[in-house]
Amino acid sequence: MNDIKILGTGCAKCLAMTQVVEVVLNENNIEATVEKVEDIVKIMNFNVMSTPALVVNGTIAIKGKVPTKEEVLEVLNR
Repeated sequence: MNDIKILGTGCAKCLAMTQVVEVVLNENNIEATVEKVEDIVKIMNFNVMSTPALVVNGTIAIKGKVPTKEEVLEVLNR
């Protein structure tokens, strides 16, 4: 099971990333825990300066943009 964290302060792009990730998980029957991290101090602990960011199993996979469904699926299949 993947451990997914979505880093962002709740902006429109952060919400869009959350929606894309949830759609990919549902469409592909992928089990994962999804946590939204909105605390700026916790986000900075990942050394991320541009949000939104997608962290999969402790590794920053995508940052600074809203990914496509294909990009998210590729990251989850690594």
